[in-house]
Amino acid sequence: MSERPAHKASMHSIGSNQLGMRQFNERIVLQAIRLHGALPKAEVARMTRLSMQTVSLIVDHLIEDGLLAKEPRSRVRGRIGQPSVPISLRADGAFSIGVKVGRRSLDVLSMDFAGNVRTRETLEYPYPDPHTLFPALEERLARVTAALGDDARKIAGIGVAAPLWIGGWRDFFDTPPDALAAWDDIDIRARIEAMTALPVEFAKDTTAACAAELVMGQGRGLRDFLYVFIGTFIGGGLVIDGRLHAGPGGNAGAIGSLPLVGGGGGKGKRAGQLLNTASVYVLEKALAAAGAPAAAAHDERAWSPEWRALSEAWMRETCPAIATGIASSAALLDLEAVVIDGEIDRNLLREVIGRTDAALGNFDWQGMTRPRLVEGQIGPDARAMGGAILPLYAHFAPKHELFLKPLDV
Repeated sequence: MSERPAHKASMHSIGSNQLGMRQFNERIVLQAIRLHGALPKAEVARMTRLSMQTVSLIVDHLIEDGLLAKEPRSRVRGRIGQPSVPISLRADGAFSIGVKVGRRSLDVLSMDFAGNVRTRETLEYPYPDPHTLFPALEERLARVTAALGDDARKIAGIGVAAPLWIGGWRDFFDTPPDALAAWDDIDIRARIEAMTALPVEFAKDTTAACAAELVMGQGRGLRDFLYVFIGTFIGGGLVIDGRLHAGPGGNAGAIGSLPLVGGGGGKGKRAGQLLNTASVYVLEKALAAAGAPAAAAHDERAWSPEWRALSEAWMRETCPAIATGIASSAALLDLEAVVIDGEIDRNLLREVIGRTDAALGNFDWQGMTRPRLVEGQIGPDARAMGGAILPLYAHFAPKHELFLKPLDV
């Protein structure tokens, strides 16, 4: 693989509190431009509350490092004076690789500093077999890296998005006996670190998807939201005060594991979970039983006239169940909004959102604030793109720890 990048703006170690403050301010500027698009220096100063002199020095430094670029001058109508010069992220300033290890597919993609997907490799399978998945992943990492050519030296790292318990729910997920048991002893991050000299970041797959929505989607206009991703298994992430909240175990927002009242409970039985009802896998099984390909659950075929009745039946169970999970979450978290996305047809997704919103009307909202439901903007790529965001976030996003001098320096 390629050597690690060495951008002055974000790759140096922290040697003092003053250096930490400078690096923090650089990252604040980068984050403002990433979230709001091209901005003149004066607007960056206003948004970041840094002085104009500080912003000017930082922007010039980041332009020199190749992370920012000047756009053509533009004049704001009605204003007198020199035209403003918007500053934008330089797309080829840095790159990252995102890996999504899913229950139905493997995705490997490269993403530039501006968030554009440059190359992509995909492998589909009926279930994740680690004996074939990791050799296939290593091949795809090599191809994606090679496709970047000379820009491969600017790769900040690899971000991996995968379920925390990919071998779990074996009684729910139809696989050959013991096919998923091998995952019990596998550290996905460690296996990928052994394939490359690049740093590797890891997050739960739906937490990574939430990161993509936070940075490039609805999260740019929301401060507090629960993120729900309807995939093979339903799952989620959580944003509090504008920041991704992973939790101490990396499992915050695990809405799929919420128990459903009356969902399989009883003497000697465990209550069912939301994922047992609201996952696309349930729709897959219904379609397969009717003679349709299971993959049809993830595309426009699920909402076609031929198979719409099965999707309708799935939504009659799914939407009230999701509404129950949202109401429980809202009581605990005081949510501004719930962003719902998934790897299903967009028309079907919008139908799910509308019916879930209607189901929320059946709850007593006294003592709670009913969150608004918002359609996610990233779609099926959210987990792999979220994975690619992880190294960029680690190297270029503001962190308050930068104020502190490490003990080993």
